[in-house]
Amino acid sequence: MGIVPLAKALELAQEYDLDLVEVAANARPPVCKLMDYGKFKYESAMKAREARKNQAHTVIKEMKLRPKIDPHDYDTKKGHVVRFLKQGDKVKITIMFRGREQSRPELGYRLLQRLAEDVQDLGFVESNPKQDGRNMIMVLGPHKKKTEAMAEARQAQEARKAEAKANPGKSQNPAEAEAPYEEPAEA
Repeated sequence: MGIVPLAKALELAQEYDLDLVEVAANARPPVCKLMDYGKFKYESAMKAREARKNQAHTVIKEMKLRPKIDPHDYDTKKGHVVRFLKQGDKVKITIMFRGREQSRPELGYRLLQRLAEDVQDLGFVESNPKQDGRNMIMVLGPHKKKTEAMAEARQAQEARKAEAKANPGKSQNPAEAEAPYEEPAEA
C-alpha cells in the first residue's frame, strides 16, 4: 500500500477491529501499521521472559576451610565444590588462619593445591592462591558454561519424567526397587 491519509487509516483499523500503531515517527512520512496491539505486547513480553529464562547469571559460591581440616570434612567440602562446578558456578575457596596457624601459610597453600588437583576434571584455577590478611583465597572456574550446565540439568530432568511416565508404579530410587520390603521376623 502507498501513502494513506490518516482518516482513511483510522477507518481501515476500525473496519478490521485492529489498532493503528506508529512504527517510525521520525520517518517522512511517518510509518504506521495495522495490528492487534494487545497481542503484540503480550508476544513481546513472552519473548523477553523466554530470553530471561535462558539467561545465565554468573554466581560465585564460597567455601571456607581451615588448615587443620579433618579428612571427612575435607571430602564433604570437596563434594560441595564439585556440585557447584557441575552447576557451572565459580567457587571461591577461603582458608581461614587463626592464631599460630598464620605463621604456616604453606599448609593452606598445599590444601588449596590438593583441592585444585582433586577437581581439575571439572574446573580450573582461575586465580592462584593469595594471602589476604588472615585468609588465603583461590578462585576455581568451571570448564562448562552455566548455560550448558543448565541445559544438561533440564535434559536429565526431562529424562526422569519420561521414565516415570513409562514406569508409573516403580520407585525412582534404585535401592528401593531392588530390595522389596520384608516383614521383620518376630523373636
